[in-house]
Amino acid sequence: MISLICGTLVEATAQYAIIDAAGIGFELGISSMTAAALPALGTECRLYARLQVREDSMTLFGFASKEERAMFDHLLSVSGVGPRLALAILSRYSVSQLYSIVMAEDATSMSAVSGVGKKTAQRLILELKSTFAKDHSFAVAETPAVNQTVMTFPHESSVLEDARQALLSMGFSPQETELALDGYDGQGMRVEDLLGAALRRLGMEA
Repeated sequence: MISLICGTLVEATAQYAIIDAAGIGFELGISSMTAAALPALGTECRLYARLQVREDSMTLFGFASKEERAMFDHLLSVSGVGPRLALAILSRYSVSQLYSIVMAEDATSMSAVSGVGKKTAQRLILELKSTFAKDHSFAVAETPAVNQTVMTFPHESSVLEDARQALLSMGFSPQETELALDGYDGQGMRVEDLLGAALRRLGMEA
């Protein structure tokens, strides 16, 4: 089992990171929370890993903390939740926030995640609450420190980068910025349109 990968960060987006470890490039799916905590390209990077093996594929996922990886495992244990949805949930909420949502039975906040409907939200809360009631460590899990160095991801449009810089200049943190722009590539959009969509996602008027 691959549990930890250390090496040089050679490529990164809000959805994946590629780490060169001893000459082998490992691509790991990541959450926006982990993306915001990544170091600068070309520097040493360490991610806790989880390998998922299927009949036709092997996929690696990376996490900035052991707690995020453990939460990922718990999310996958819920019926109907796959890796992509688990990462979407972890992209919107930190580990401690997710713990609070489950313990408060806050289905509204849970269903705010794209791809999580009302029934899935209720199932997540039902199946996770009993587990969390026995393990309170998630309640005090620290969110990984955000890398304050602004990263320019390769292959992105200038529109996306301009919107990112605008959000940062408005005082939003790198983590908030990546969460607001997650899922957008900027293609076919004006900066104003993308910025407006990001601000609405952040709960502000465009």
